[in-house]
Formats: sequence, structure tokens, C-alpha cells
Amino acid sequence: MGLTDIRDRIDTAAREAGRDPADVHLIAISKVQPNERVEAVLKEGHRLFGENKVQEAESKWPGFRERYAGTQVHLVGPLQSNKARKAMDLFDAVHSLDRPKLANTLARLAQETGTCPDLFVQVNTGEEEQKAGILPRDADAFIADCRDLDLPVRGLMCIPPVDETPSLHFALLAKIAERNGLEGLSMGMSADFEEAIALGATHVRVGSAIFGARVYD
Repeated sequence: MGLTDIRDRIDTAAREAGRDPADVHLIAISKVQPNERVEAVLKEGHRLFGENKVQEAESKWPGFRERYAGTQVHLVGPLQSNKARKAMDLFDAVHSLDRPKLANTLARLAQETGTCPDLFVQVNTGEEEQKAGILPRDADAFIADCRDLDLPVRGLMCIPPVDETPSLHFALLAKIAERNGLEGLSMGMSADFEEAIALGATHVRVGSAIFGARVYD
């Protein structure tokens, strides 16, 4: 596998769904990947990456962004409110807006700085107790509250339960997005991104299939 193979599969899945492949954005998940692997993908021309932690992104991306123009980095992992200010400086988008406290913190910081990353509301489509995210029944109200705070909510994100059919969760997320007038759908990972594309994903998150197995300390 590798970047070219994943791009080819995304293009095929999009065309089979009657969609323009350009409407599907590949987020290369670079968390816990050595810098040399990340730079190899940058040298191939890819410019959209995802990180799970503020601290790791802070140590990795400022230097790469200086050398590779046009690079964007999205936060796809959980965001603690006390790290929101750093996140707003580091990331072009946050895919894990998952609670009112974080929304209020981001809104306050956006008022202070005059800028805010694009935001995706994380929806806990499986209603799993151990997983972050707004419950589906609360999503409409939370999205409305975020809009009242003038937050730039661009879409929704979900991570389906590992033991359930992902397409059911992708379809639910798409339905919530449609009724709230949101175009962005951050859904689908290495094992199921083609299903997600068929159901409208605009952002798919693929890591080890591009970079190789992660290297943990």
C-alpha cells in the first residue's frame, strides 16, 4: 500500500458513487510517525495531514510548514479546553468539537484573536459511553448553539463502533448533516473509507496504510 494506492482507491470509490474525486479530501494521519516518513509523503506532494495531539503537532509541523508551502494540518483527536489556544494556532481544522465547554472556549478565543479553525462536530453515533461526542439526539441543538456562538462549523465527524456495520453510522451522520445544512462529513478510515465515500464523506482519515505501521516509544 502507499499514498498512490490510497489515492487511486479514493478516486475509484468516488467515481463509482457518481461523485467528483476532487470533493473527497484525504487526511494522512501522521500521528506517532517518524519525521522521515512524514517528509517522504510531503515530498510526494501531499499537503493534508491529521494529528491526534496538540503537543506532537507542536513539535512536528511548524518546521515542515516552513519548508512545504500549502501544508494543512487537522486535529482529529480529542481537544482539552486548556490546550484550545495552542490548537487554534496550530491547526487549520478541528474535527473533535464534542462538548459545550469546548465550544464556549473556542468562541471566546475566536473573539480575542479574530480567527478560528474550521470545526467539525464529533457525533457519538454509536452512543458509546467510553467515546467522546455529541449524542445524535442532541446534535441539532448543539450545532445551533455553536452557530449562535459564531463558530465556523463546517461539518460532522464520527468514529463508528468497531463491532458494528460502519455504513449505518455513516448514513446517520449524513442525515444529521443534511438537515442542518452542513456539507462536511469527516468519516471513514483505512478499513472502511470506500463505504464512507459512497455515503458522502468529504474527508477520509488514513494513516498506517500510507506511512506504514506506527512506531510507538
